Amino acid sequence: MPTSPARLIAHLDMDAFYASVELLRYPDLRGRPVVIGGGRDHAPRLQADGTRRYATLRHYTGRGVITTATYAARAFGVNSGLGLMKAAALAPDAVLLPVDFDEYRKYSRMFKAAVRAIAPVVEDRGIDEIYVDLTDLPDTQADAGRAMGRALKDAVFSSTGLTCSVGITPNKLLSKMCSEFDKPDGLTLLALDEIPARIWPLPARKVNGIGPKASAKLDALGIHTIGDLAAADPSLLVAEFGKSYGAWMHAAAHGRDDRPVVTFSEPKSISRETTFDRDLHAVRDRAALTAILNELCLSLAGDLSRKAYASKTIGIKLRFDDFHIVTRDLTLPAHTMDARSIRRAAGECLKRVGALAKLSELVGPSGAQTPPLSQQAEEPAARYGLPLFDDLPPGP
Repeated sequence: MPTSPARLIAHLDMDAFYASVELLRYPDLRGRPVVIGGGRDHAPRLQADGTRRYATLRHYTGRGVITTATYAARAFGVNSGLGLMKAAALAPDAVLLPVDFDEYRKYSRMFKAAVRAIAPVVEDRGIDEIYVDLTDLPDTQADAGRAMGRALKDAVFSSTGLTCSVGITPNKLLSKMCSEFDKPDGLTLLALDEIPARIWPLPARKVNGIGPKASAKLDALGIHTIGDLAAADPSLLVAEFGKSYGAWMHAAAHGRDDRPVVTFSEPKSISRETTFDRDLHAVRDRAALTAILNELCLSLAGDLSRKAYASKTIGIKLRFDDFHIVTRDLTLPAHTMDARSIRRAAGECLKRVGALAKLSELVGPSGAQTPPLSQQAEEPAARYGLPLFDDLPPGP
């Protein structure tokens, strides 16, 4: 009886994706520190001599955060999630560009289509990363997937002009870790017998799923590396972290992960969000907030319509200038994809928040599973996030 081939799973991660897309548009910025996260006012300006004038972090004021940065910017300690004001202190001459999600989505579709043309079993994990099951592809077992990994990288570059990094191992957990090993433009293969030499010396936080809080708690227990975690008493981990999470941590440290590559799943939520460059007052800045609200509501309704989804639970998430977060949601009598209905429901949510003096950042939350319109209304409905403000104006 023939044995099943050993699993070969690839994790493909685009290199500094948003920034790399922008460098295709502005090739004169190659090699320079570039930060993505500005607003429309930070778009490059074409000058009379045909050159472009770029905004820099030096003169930035506001509360925005970095979406991503080029590797040249990262050398200054500037990384995604860092406030732009703090980044300005580290790299004042870094170029600041606005976020252009429409362009990033276009390139996301392009690189995923290029991969699927070669290896059709793909799990979409976001705009810039995917898992690919290489197990049953011809000739992949002979070299543990190395040639196929190169073929995937070549296909992505040929289609988009962008580089990616690929990790190929027996499972998703290890492959995601390995795709980070040789960035940018890396290809890393790992067999299970290499775990002690290549995985165990790494910090425990390198395991995807061990966050800052868990990492700090492990440090307090004297568990600093993945090897320490693998050697830890499983009963200790269960006692400190709970039965499920503790057992998972021990298994992950040994490189065990049986999760399949899932080619289709329903989204849990759909949302639109924005960050303001300055504090906006719910009354004094009503005109500006109204314009932003209209755009976000219409965009969200358009997203629902294009993807054939409808929402029954509407949610809001507000982040204030002190980073305090408030969420509220409301379940409707029936599903909707209408912008006016979304606004009305979200306004009711906002009334339960109370008076808002100023809003620095407004973000849409995630929520329950989202049913397409083709499914029956009794199935679980979606929760959609929507930035809002008090004293909701009439719908369009």
